[in-house]
Amino acid sequence: MRESGAELLTGADAVVPVPLHRRRRRARGFNQAEDLARHLDRPVLLALARVRATVSQTDLPAARRHANVRNAFAVRRRSDVRGLRVVIVDDVCTTGATLESCARALRDAGAREVSALTAARVASPRHE
Repeated sequence: MRESGAELLTGADAVVPVPLHRRRRRARGFNQAEDLARHLDRPVLLALARVRATVSQTDLPAARRHANVRNAFAVRRRSDVRGLRVVIVDDVCTTGATLESCARALRDAGAREVSALTAARVASPRHE
């Protein structure tokens, strides 16, 4: 990710991993996006919180994924992203719904530029 995302990471102020809801984090014991972010040689900013639990995107049709994560993320009270250039980090991008929801929260909080970097991208989502 560091190599293929070098262009995005160059000049970024921080990387922001996509957060898990606290119950899912507790059950899983780790956040894969946070683990990936820690290997990108940029400051890791835990700026986002998942403010409501959502069902797993894995089994949802594309049309329902955006609604599922709408307003599911917010910038943490003590995180100041105003004027920052941040890169959202996640493990997989299928439709981009999660990344879009995270980006909206960061932009609304004043981030200057928001990009995304994922370990994998689904080449052709399942047709619903």
